Amino acid sequence: MARRGLLAGLGGVGLTLGLAACGQSAEAPAPTTTAHPVGSAKLELILLGTRAGPPPAADQAGISTALVVDGHTYLIDCGRGSVSQFAKAGLKFASIRSIFLTHLHIDHLADYYNYFVLGAANFAEPLGASGLVSVYGPGPAGGLPPKPGGGTAPTVATADPTPGTKAMTDNLNAAFAYSSNALMLAGGANPTAPIDVHEIAIPPIGADFTNRAPVMQPFPVMSDGTVTVSAILVPHGPVFPAFAFRFDTAYGSVTFSGDTTYTDNIPTLAKNTDVLVHEAINMEGTSLSPELRNHSLESHVEVQKVGAIAQRSGARKLVLSHIADSRPGPLDARQWHAWAQQGYDGEVIVGADLQTIVVK
Repeated sequence: MARRGLLAGLGGVGLTLGLAACGQSAEAPAPTTTAHPVGSAKLELILLGTRAGPPPAADQAGISTALVVDGHTYLIDCGRGSVSQFAKAGLKFASIRSIFLTHLHIDHLADYYNYFVLGAANFAEPLGASGLVSVYGPGPAGGLPPKPGGGTAPTVATADPTPGTKAMTDNLNAAFAYSSNALMLAGGANPTAPIDVHEIAIPPIGADFTNRAPVMQPFPVMSDGTVTVSAILVPHGPVFPAFAFRFDTAYGSVTFSGDTTYTDNIPTLAKNTDVLVHEAINMEGTSLSPELRNHSLESHVEVQKVGAIAQRSGARKLVLSHIADSRPGPLDARQWHAWAQQGYDGEVIVGADLQTIVVK
């Protein structure tokens, strides 16, 4: 089946690329939240958005998470609506130390540059008020894979069709130059000033856009005295590179799967982690063709099998985010909880937008 036809079929069952997610059902268990002000714990997660896939949804924001450590904020992915959710959560732009991008799919990037152009316009406490904001993300892919099924596909920006995080950011700076210059004439902050991009260097293990996620050991990304971050490659369809991240702090560890299908690299990175934040899809209850099912599983993990991954990792808590259900209608969070609990002895949380999870 041609890719356009395949994506049309995905859309017909509420799926596309990363798969479209559905809202929580009225019968779902109440999210595990906190009664204290956001940022007052030593280590906490704020799920800014939990929806998978690019299609907009009126009641959910795209995938994005804030990890807050001693009042310092680290953003993991910046999906659609992330900036608005950040403000709703009561977080402060000046608290942002770093942004981490797991991969360069639009559902993880839609609000990335908004943090800079809109955060700089927050005159009371602009982004960068506390220093540079370090961005850690993929470098250039180096090439595009063949079109599934053969033939050719249109290509945007043929001179540089697979830019990495730095070129993407430079292009965004240029694209929004007029707005930025006009606002600076009115006394606004320079949105480009706090941006400090680091493209993540992959160890020499033979990985490239044709060998995207070989079995490997975690490697260091950064350490700033508050968090130590390591990464590992994960397989996410044709995308390269795609990363999972682990954050180690004085109060515990949190590991983010990013978008991934089944891989030994996740249990390796997440070994004995306090919290594993893992993506999940459900394809039960629909009549998907074998081709469509295989296409989905090249990029994602079924919720019925996520618990076994958390168990193998030794994770103390499993949080589902980047949630996608192939069935129409509201998400049945009770059913999802039961599915994710299979083969896992720890606590399962089916994530919801703006949910706060205290680690310590």
